[in-house]
Amino acid sequence: MASQKIFSLEAKGLKLDTAADLEPHIAALRAMDDVVEVRLPGNTLGVGACKLLGEVLATKKTLRVANLADIFTGRLLSEIPEALSSLLTSILNLPNLNTINLNDNAFGLNTQAPLVAFLEEHVPLQHLYLNNNGLGPEAGSLVANALSKLHAKKEEARKNGQDVPYLETVICGRNRLENGSMVAWAKAFSLHNKVKEVKMVQNGIRPQGIAHLLTEGLRHASEIRVLDLQDNTFTLKGAKALAKVAPGWTEISELGLGDSLLGNKGGIALGQSLSQGKNNKLETLRLQYNEIATAALKEMLEATKAGLPALKKIELNGNKFDEEDESIIAFRGLFEDRKEKFGGDIIREDDWGLDELDELEEVDSDEEEEAEEEEEEDLTVSEKAEKEIKDAEAAEREPVAQKKDSEVDELAKLMGKTSI
Repeated sequence: MASQKIFSLEAKGLKLDTAADLEPHIAALRAMDDVVEVRLPGNTLGVGACKLLGEVLATKKTLRVANLADIFTGRLLSEIPEALSSLLTSILNLPNLNTINLNDNAFGLNTQAPLVAFLEEHVPLQHLYLNNNGLGPEAGSLVANALSKLHAKKEEARKNGQDVPYLETVICGRNRLENGSMVAWAKAFSLHNKVKEVKMVQNGIRPQGIAHLLTEGLRHASEIRVLDLQDNTFTLKGAKALAKVAPGWTEISELGLGDSLLGNKGGIALGQSLSQGKNNKLETLRLQYNEIATAALKEMLEATKAGLPALKKIELNGNKFDEEDESIIAFRGLFEDRKEKFGGDIIREDDWGLDELDELEEVDSDEEEEAEEEEEEDLTVSEKAEKEIKDAEAAEREPVAQKKDSEVDELAKLMGKTSI
């Protein structure tokens, strides 16, 4: 992609409230007839600025990528829906816009409507980035349902002879999706079964939600290449579901399961599944901080030998075995052999071998045989989802959570003076 086709104001720290504030900064964009990417992260845009920007973007028929991450810092909740609507409505009909990045914008239940409306209708959508948006289970369900409706729109367009891309990328982490939105997300993935990359890290999803997402949704994603579900809670229930569906992912190259409480039994179940040899393109496996002990570690080693010929990186720090465990020693030797045979002329060491094992837990023989998983409540996934959504909705509307605009504005000013 030639640099002259990219318009960027990225990380300039501009506070653009009105159209007049924005105007001096977009002369170059107005003059670009063949712009393919717009980058705006690290600025803050008000309603007036977004309206003008939307008007300009609406004329850019060649635009493929709209990076609108982190553009509402310091804005009041009352501003964001109108500002977001101005932008998304303007770019809705751009025929080549296949990538939309809205990371690090605070949407939540009160400001999700313009996003949902866009996702339902934007047929060219191929890559969606929605990380750290504070959605919660109810807004998360609305987003997932919008993607299900988008699938129908895409199918209708294909029947009419249009060349329509499949949805290939869904990044939706740090959004408190929880179990309450997993029925909706499972449905969305069962429809968009050509998806190639899914990252849903740190969403507070519990075992039953994980199991439903995997068995009713991602099981259908037979072409998936990257799956990252780190920092959710699997336990044995989720691990068994994963072991059941993993053999269907014959194209997968990266699987992220770190900090997911797989447990030793869950690790054994996953290892046995991977030993079947159905995932022979898997290159990277992330299993840190999962309470994996010696038995599961040995199972993973056997899986690597028997069923994972392409595996070159496994992350195991934070588990329950000794750094000089015989399986660890065998892993090191195995990866050195593979690196020598398949690494090629230019080798990036970080892509090979084990991670640094500097936070391993002490081995406790009393914990080798983990306790049986607690019985789940006698509720269906749908019933649990409905209950959690109602609870989340009630929490969203609690008076204590409401702030006067002046208080929010003052807080925003204080935050604006801090830096990371």
